[in-house]
This record gives sequence, C-alpha cells and structure tokens, in this order.
Amino acid sequence: MTEETLHRQNIIACIWDFDRTLIPGYMQRPLFRHFGVDEKTFWKEVNTLPEHFARKGQRVSGETVYLNHLLTCVRAGVFKGLNNALLRELGSELTFFPGMPDFLQTLKDLVRERPEYRKQDIALEHYIISTGLAEMIRGSCIATHVENIYGCELIENPPPPGYLTQPELFDEDAQAEVSQVGFMVDNTIKTRFIFEINKGTNKNPEIDVNSRVAPEDRRVPIRNMIYIADGPSDVPVFSVVRKSGGRAYAVYESGNEAEFAQNDELLRTGRVDSYGRADYRQKSDTHMWMKTHVRQICNRIVREREYAVSQRIGKPPRHVQDDTTPQPDTGPRSPRQATLFDSGEGDRED
Repeated sequence: MTEETLHRQNIIACIWDFDRTLIPGYMQRPLFRHFGVDEKTFWKEVNTLPEHFARKGQRVSGETVYLNHLLTCVRAGVFKGLNNALLRELGSELTFFPGMPDFLQTLKDLVRERPEYRKQDIALEHYIISTGLAEMIRGSCIATHVENIYGCELIENPPPPGYLTQPELFDEDAQAEVSQVGFMVDNTIKTRFIFEINKGTNKNPEIDVNSRVAPEDRRVPIRNMIYIADGPSDVPVFSVVRKSGGRAYAVYESGNEAEFAQNDELLRTGRVDSYGRADYRQKSDTHMWMKTHVRQICNRIVREREYAVSQRIGKPPRHVQDDTTPQPDTGPRSPRQATLFDSGEGDRED
C-alpha cells in the first residue's frame, strides 16, 4: 500500500456456502421437525412450483421460490407463529460437518504463525453467503466465527399503508409472524457479495457496491479469496473468483457418489481448482488443501509488500571509493593479478 491507496490489501477472505458445504443437507430440517412437516413433501412441492406457474404463463425463480412456499405455509397455519426469533432458536440445532467450526479458528491462527506474516499484519476473515435463511445461520454455533452472514431475510409485522401519516395503524408489538421476503439471495446475487467484500462495502457503507473503485484501493483483492461450496449451483461465484485470480474449492459429503461425480466434473471443466470431502478435521485432504493455499496467499502478500517497500525507499548514502586509490596488500595474489601488477598494468597513473 502506498500513501495514496486506501488499504494495505493484507486481508485473506475465506467465503463459504452453507447448505451441504458446512452442514449435511439443508438448514430447514429443524424447522420441519419443530412443526412436524415432512421434509421430502415440502421440497417436492417447491420443486414443482416453477412448472405449476409456467402453465399459467408466469415465471418464478427456481432457487428462491421456496421462500414464497414457506410463507404460504405460514399463512395456512402449517408454520403457525413462525418468526425470526424462532428461526434463530432453531438454528442452534444445526449440526456441522466434522471439524467445524473449530477449523475456522485454525485458519485464522495460521496467518499469524510466522513472524513475516505478523510483520505484514496479515489477517484472515470468514464470510458465509447462502441462499438459505440468514436468521438460522445467526443462531448456529458458527455465527461467532464469521465476519458477515449474507442470506435470505424474512420480515414480520410489515407496516401497513398509511403508517407514515397514521402511525397508530402500526402496532409493532402485535404477535410477530414472518409474512414478507425482506431480502433474497440466489446463486447469481451471490456474486454481488463477492464485490462487496472486495471493495470493502461491508466495512464502509459509504462505498456503494456499484461504485468504481480502483484495483489498488479495494480492501480484499479477489486473488486473496478462497470460495468453498458444494456444487454446480455455485458456478457463477466459482467463475468470478477464479477469473480474478482467486481460488475455488468444491466439497462433497463423504460416501456420496453423485456429489463426488459433480465435483469431478467441475474440476474437469475448469470450474474449480480442486475438490474434497466436507471433512475439516486435521489431516483430511480438505484441511490440508485449505492450509496450503492460505499459506501460499500469505507468502505472496509478503513478497509483494517487501517489494513495494524496496521500491519506495531509496538506498542509503555511502562513501564513494576512488578506483585510483592504491589498495593495501592483503595477501598472495592470483597468477593473473600478479601478471597485471608485475607488468605494470596494475600500477596507478601519476
């Protein structure tokens, strides 16, 4: 970083998908258990909704139509009384893949293990970007280990028409129940958050994600990022990250041949740099791959910072040695030196 740039660009970002990346299956399982809803039936209904609406000439997002179906279930009394507090409570029931969330701290500690890393004040941050429910992730044991959580948001008790001029119409203390989608994340919108992290919008709201920010002024260069996800639906983010020099890693649940085959295809077609089991324990392939590549990024940051310093700091002054000054005899001379000296070629001119 020079005096004119905004950031030192010494931050590494590990960006995680959630469902089937950090946890087995989907996060809504505790929700279905709580209300006694059959999980397979719910997802079967969700998966047929795009076709249902297409027959009516209407188009819906296959990735996020589940949010609307969830709210339909709330209105129908299937998820009666569902609110954000309950979603957060249910998030505490989520079970993570082996090694999580401790592995997140392991990676944070890794960038402080060597003196050259500490000298450059290198830091590592974790982010979660999910098409799932942000409140459930916030309620899980992983929430305290990550910098930001990006996910879908549901609103309870939205203000009615006229609430600006007749505030008495709006009772914020009424029985809370989610009824609207506040924010939607699909696999294309995920790329927006890559650029928010890249530009530092998440740290400085004055920087809009669409603002033009010079590469040297971006808080986390994309080449300092590693994106970890479970499969083909994350191809848009894989592509953005790899195109800009970052790393992409795919995971599959141990023993799941279908997920293994998907990840193998992602590697074959150049979508990811590597893949491995969603096992984050010490000595697992994924554990070792992540540590190796975090270290590689650290080493590059150190090289770049040291080079930048050497370019900006001039060489110190030193005494100028006059080549015509006779040098003391320091010992036996080589045959060549002796020849030059004895022939007079080595004598100084008066």
